[in-house]
Amino acid sequence: MHWLWVLIIGAIIGAIAGAITSKGKSMGWIANIIAGLIGSSIGEAILGSWGPQLAGMAIIPSIIGAIVVVAVVSFFLSRSTR
Repeated sequence: MHWLWVLIIGAIIGAIAGAITSKGKSMGWIANIIAGLIGSSIGEAILGSWGPQLAGMAIIPSIIGAIVVVAVVSFFLSRSTR
């Protein structure tokens, strides 16, 4: 049951990061979930696990990490379509 919550929170974090960067719609919802999960791991590894937590993920560092992941992935995807 814990993994289900991790996927749901990862999807929400990815959606928030996509909305903040306004690049999330072009990536699709599966890519947003993956970006949310990877960004959460990177954000917590770099910034630590401070702030409120849901499903074992610190929300603020996770969102910051997901924003970076979404921005980098959308940058490389936009360059490859040119």
